[in-house]
Amino acid sequence: MNRKKRKKDHLNLPTDYAGLLALVKERVRLAQYAALKAVNTELVGLYWDIGRMIVERQDAEGWGKAVVENLAADLRAEFPGVGGFSSSNLWRMKGFFETYQGAEKLAPMVREIGWSHNIVIMEYCSDPLERE
Repeated sequence: MNRKKRKKDHLNLPTDYAGLLALVKERVRLAQYAALKAVNTELVGLYWDIGRMIVERQDAEGWGKAVVENLAADLRAEFPGVGGFSSSNLWRMKGFFETYQGAEKLAPMVREIGWSHNIVIMEYCSDPLERE
């Protein structure tokens, strides 16, 4: 479509166009927020599961620091460009699971906030009431 035609059409917009545009933009923003929230929930769930697997294997097989370091390196190699698989973050996942595994009230709530917020809460709040 040439510019003159597009400009002409823009001048002939219905009177309620601004309202429609506002509604569509708001709907896009709501969808973006919902998508980000769903991604966050899934990511925190993934980190919970990885922490659980590390804890279970350490308990059953006596895993040590070297295994977690190797796991981190292998995950980074398998998923290049995907962050979050450093050995220090895997240790945080382990701590995350250990911190909340028995907290029936808090365990579902931690999936509602971002990973970095969970880390701050976990590192600076020493008891379940304070974390809540």
